[in-house]
Amino acid sequence: MRCQMTTRCDDQTGFSMMEVLITLLLISISILGMVAMQAQSISFAQDSVQRNTAAMLAEDLMEMMRADSIRVLDVTGLPRDQSDYYKAAGEEFPAEPVSCSPLPDAAEARLGCWAARAQEALPDAAGLSEADFHVCRSATPNVCSATGSAIEVQLAWRVKDGDCLDAAVDTAADDYDGTICRYRLRAEL
Repeated sequence: MRCQMTTRCDDQTGFSMMEVLITLLLISISILGMVAMQAQSISFAQDSVQRNTAAMLAEDLMEMMRADSIRVLDVTGLPRDQSDYYKAAGEEFPAEPVSCSPLPDAAEARLGCWAARAQEALPDAAGLSEADFHVCRSATPNVCSATGSAIEVQLAWRVKDGDCLDAAVDTAADDYDGTICRYRLRAEL
């Protein structure tokens, strides 16, 4: 076929249907990738907000105990074996007093006020507060004992299965529950 100067050749005009379909396929794959990335970003942001809330609550309790150190520390400056601020895993928190404003004088009442705030601020914390929350003297992480110089505060909240970004969770453990996230703060007063 010979092309003339005044007309175009038929085999050189426009895009073929195959080129258009390939372009649409590539654009569709790109858009699906962006949507998946956006969903993961939302999940990470939500986890970040919940962890930040848990960190603030744990720090608030530590500061409360630091301000009332006579009820937490002995004469040597180490945490007491027993304190009204302590709560072992498996025990219930003290009941919330009638009023938390101003903060009550009794350590047990203060702990009740703090627990009520934690249960309101974290998703399903009320259902986890007995088994998965603890405030205790600790020599090693995640082990409450009457030894050690640190106080450990653990909080927990519930998420969709697989959305918890806990780095130190053993997913092969028998008691693993992918819907529970935990935050631990250990500090010396």
